[in-house]
Amino acid sequence: MYTQLRETADELAGVLWREHTVYRERGGGVVIRGDHVRRWISLGPTGGKDQALLRAGRLLDGGTTAPARTEVVVDLKAGTAELAAVCRRMLAEVAAVAEPAPAQARRAGRTSEPGKPGKEGKPGRAARAARPGRPRRERHTSLGSFVVLLCVAGVLGAWLYSLFGGGYGY
Repeated sequence: MYTQLRETADELAGVLWREHTVYRERGGGVVIRGDHVRRWISLGPTGGKDQALLRAGRLLDGGTTAPARTEVVVDLKAGTAELAAVCRRMLAEVAAVAEPAPAQARRAGRTSEPGKPGKEGKPGRAARAARPGRPRRERHTSLGSFVVLLCVAGVLGAWLYSLFGGGYGY
């Protein structure tokens, strides 16, 4: 099954992207990476003869793969053109999900004071960290941590007292 998946993936990769990498994944499937488009496609065994599980997802900033956004079972007997059409549809769905919503794009460019240009949002930053108007809380040592420190200091003091100060027994 792996050789059939590998051959199909090689043909499919040549049709989809000029620049691609094809490699074997842990589960016995084959992955096609298109680093220049930041997408990946995986062909994996399904247990059925001449069928494969086709999954598509995007590549993250560090080069790692995000979980699959779409999955579909395909017939490997179909031609390369039919498989490529299914892959293109799945990649379009992945690209549509990866696009920011219009409300999020407007929120990133909002200014805190009128007349001043807004700061550009850093990519990959969480939405809650970019909320304007809320002061950032600094972390402080909690009361529980002080209690633990006092208990440790008390035990250490009692041990030192028993060694040096209270063991004369008059």
